[in-house]
Amino acid sequence: MRPHISSKDYCRVRSRWLVLIFTLSLALIIGCRSQTDQRHTLTIAGSTSVQPFAEKLAEIYMQEHPDLLINVQGGGSSAGILAVEQGAADIGTSSRDLTPEEKHLNDIAIAWDGIAIIVHPSCPLENLSLEKLRQIFTGQIQNWRQLGLEPHGIHAITREEGSGTRNAFEELVMGQAEITPAALVQDSNGSVREIVANDPYALGYISVGLVNDRVKALAIDGVKPSSINIKEKRYKLIRRFYFVTRDTPSRTAKNFIDYVLSRKGQLLLEVEGLVSVH
Repeated sequence: MRPHISSKDYCRVRSRWLVLIFTLSLALIIGCRSQTDQRHTLTIAGSTSVQPFAEKLAEIYMQEHPDLLINVQGGGSSAGILAVEQGAADIGTSSRDLTPEEKHLNDIAIAWDGIAIIVHPSCPLENLSLEKLRQIFTGQIQNWRQLGLEPHGIHAITREEGSGTRNAFEELVMGQAEITPAALVQDSNGSVREIVANDPYALGYISVGLVNDRVKALAIDGVKPSSINIKEKRYKLIRRFYFVTRDTPSRTAKNFIDYVLSRKGQLLLEVEGLVSVH
């Protein structure tokens, strides 16, 4: 008789395989690159929420250090942490706290971020309670009529297992409840935003720093996800972005981290939509 495997266990096994495949692919890329590029290199991998900000920082930093090539990869927070642990990346990026099993690594907070609950700009909804949000993602609320709007099914969109954004959403919103299997699963902030931007009945969650005018961010319990509300912790759905390294990062990695934590690096992150850790 074959053992029963729950859908959650299946997702976790699938996530671990995806992390392993990502790590092997990253190692292959690094190996091939080292044969063709003689420049000093720095590899950063992990959270898709942090990725666009890391890319922007890397772009500016390389202009000042033309002998350095910084390769920024996505893959998810768990994949980035594992890549650092296994030496496949110099710096991991994470949008969640380290687990007790990962505490032997160094985590360096580089910015504060909020999780924005987004809908299509045509949606008349402006505010949502945290309880109603939880009920949408448990499947208790499935129709916009239950929120006082015109009747139509709610197309809830969530992130995949292993995503730091999903981990933070589960911790801040879901508590002990599980996300309904009916929710559409996407593997990046960008894909969630793209679906919501093209579906008037969709609702999803992404990094506040990645909200643009193609989607609308809702207030939660009457508080908008503005920079000042995140900085003063009035907005409830906040988290930190991290760089993750092994005990002794290389000199190149440490110099880049120092740059990101400098006034110039923090100002750049604020311009891009995040909140400084200083």
